[in-house]
Parts: sequence; C-alpha cells; structure tokens
Amino acid sequence: MRYIFGLLVLGLLISCKNDTKDNNQLELGTYRAWLPIQDNQEIPFIFKVESKNKLKIFNAEEEIMVDEIEYKNDSVYINLPVFKDYLVAKISNEESLQGFYVSPDRNRKVPFRAEGHENMRFSVKEKPTTNVEGVWETVFSKGVEGDEYFAKGIFKQEGQKVTGTFRTTTGDYRYLEGVMDGNTMKLSTFDGAHAFLFSATVTDSTMQGTFYSGNHWKEPFEAKRNENYELPSASTLTYLKEGYDSLDFTFPDTSDELVGLKDDRFKDKVVVVQIMGTWCPNCLDESRYYADFYKKNKDRDLEFIALAFEYAKDKETAFSRIDRLQSKIGIDYPVLLAQYGGADKSKAQEKLPMLNHVLSYPTSIFIDKKGKVRKIHTGFNGPATGDKYIEFKNEFESFISELLSE
Repeated sequence: MRYIFGLLVLGLLISCKNDTKDNNQLELGTYRAWLPIQDNQEIPFIFKVESKNKLKIFNAEEEIMVDEIEYKNDSVYINLPVFKDYLVAKISNEESLQGFYVSPDRNRKVPFRAEGHENMRFSVKEKPTTNVEGVWETVFSKGVEGDEYFAKGIFKQEGQKVTGTFRTTTGDYRYLEGVMDGNTMKLSTFDGAHAFLFSATVTDSTMQGTFYSGNHWKEPFEAKRNENYELPSASTLTYLKEGYDSLDFTFPDTSDELVGLKDDRFKDKVVVVQIMGTWCPNCLDESRYYADFYKKNKDRDLEFIALAFEYAKDKETAFSRIDRLQSKIGIDYPVLLAQYGGADKSKAQEKLPMLNHVLSYPTSIFIDKKGKVRKIHTGFNGPATGDKYIEFKNEFESFISELLSE
C-alpha cells in the first residue's frame, strides 16, 4: 500500500509540475531577432523577455517596453506599443520563434525570426579598419530627380560598436546601433513601426552604402566627413503663402465633435499646432516632449492642438489609433482627425491650403496670442540626435516664453 501511495503522490507532483509549465510561452531572457529582407540582408534587433507578458526592445540608449503579449494555440502575438503593428510567431520551442512582422494599415508583412540566449546584434568577422565617429555630410539617392535628399550622419564608436543617427530636414532615423566589421559599417533599428538597415563601405573620409526600410524599399547613399556640415534651417522650409498671416481649420476630435482653431479655448492664447500621425516615430518622440511640456505649462495661456493624418482605412479605426496614442503617452491636449485612408503630403496640404506645402510629419506651427503665425518648424530632432535634441528644446522653450510674454 505504501508503494502504491508513493506512486500516486509522485504522479500528482509530476502532473502539477507539468500543469505549471507552458511550452507555448516565451522563455525569459534575451533574444536576437531579425527580419530577412532583399539582397540576402537582414535587419537585426535585440529584445529581452522579462515575464510572459512583458518584454523590452533595445536600440542603442532606447528601451521600448512592450506589455501587450497574447498567446493563441502555439503562437505568440506581440502587439507593439502605440503603433498598431505587431509580431506574430509560432513558438517551435521555448527559445525559437518564426513568423511575421505585420503592419496592417500599410498592408505589409515581413518574415520574422528570433533565437533565445543571443545578445549580439551583428556578427563580426574582422577588427575595424577605420573609426566613423564624427559628422558625415550625406546624400541619399544622389542624382535621382524627386528622390534625392540630404542628411547629417552623427556617430560615436567604441571599439567595434557604433551608435548614432542620420538627421534629415524632416526628422531623424532615431536610435541606430551596430558595428564596424572591417571596413563595413552596419547599423539597424526596430522601433515598432519601422525597421531600418544601413550598410556601408567606409574609408577614413568617405562612405558608400545602401539604406533598407523593411523589405519594400532600398536606396543608395554616400557621405563624406565634414565636421562643420549643417542642414538647412528647419524654420525656413515650410511657410505661409503670400496673402496669409494666420491659420484656420476645423476637424473632429475622437468624440466626433468638431474642434476649430477659432474656438474659445484657443482665443488670446499662444497655440502650437502639431501636424502628425500616430504611425510616425518622430511624431511619437515629439508628442512625448509636447505632452510633458503642456502638463507643466498649461496654466500659462498656452495650448497645443494636434492634427492627425492617418493610414487607417476608416474613421473609427483612425479614432481608435488616436485614443491609443493619447492614453499610452498621456496627451492632455486635443488630437483631431484631419485625414484618414492615407497620409499623402499633397493631400494634407489641401487640408491646410495656406501652407506652401506639408513637407514633413511632424511639423509644428507657432501662433501668437493675436492669432498670427510666427514660426513653422519642419521635422523634429528627437532624443537620438543628442546635442541637437537639447538645442531644439532650449530654442522651443525660449520662443514659447517670448510669445507668452507679449
């Protein structure tokens, strides 16, 4: 009897142990993930699973918390924060994932793989033959009419590790991280809405490379060292057409109530109008800064109002995207739906015909207490730009104080 009783207890213990272990859940620890793309390239990134429902994605100094993870049968759905893109993968074992990165609003799907217990973003075969630290005058799609644009590469290098970003006239490519492998620089980022790879052959003074965005876009770029290089002023690129000195619009908020710049809420106030989209990482960086600044200063005759241009195919979905953004980062100022079904900039300009164009998401328009447009700032230099981000904040706060004092 004692033998039989012992077997029963052992059986119950084994059963309980099996009940508490779910082979279809992510194992804790660090994973190396990658998106296979064209030209036999891949866009790698690192994430760490902290619990079955929480992980962090890492890009240089950036940490992106992901806390919406669902399990269905043998698959995991990793819903990326703010943006509605997601990773879906079959858990073939606890440490191996295979599936897709899906962007439903843009009808894009890229293969996705991940392996546990890996923390090396790029494999390295050779010691670096040069140091890329410094400033690089850069041109993308050189000579291609309508596609050519300029950028400022800003990089730091410690041993083989490289971090930095490319600034353009319309924003930056956010936190890039990678390596120097011999004379080849490789940088990548994955922020939940965009997956980028920059690969270049480097000499002491030049770069020749290719920029990949997911598996749907690539373009060449070249660069040369130029520590004194500066982009055109962000305050000269977008302006009011002749005959205009003010802005006017009316669009619905997420309650489908019309809100206009002439409403009492904005009268005799300094107003910052933010042209943005919930799908736009630079807009997210800007919105975080604006939301925090507004909370600290909304008792100072200051208002913000955002105009969202959305890829969502219908109004209800677009409103849900805006609600998600506002709740996730704590935006207390109104975010209006200016357009859905696409974020074409020429269409956006039609909604704001007093502007010469909408060149960039985001764009900020500064309006004084008399309702006159005083400045239009194209793009946003986010935290990944380092000193330029600090410079932007100082200039922004100084100009707002100047308008408030009038």
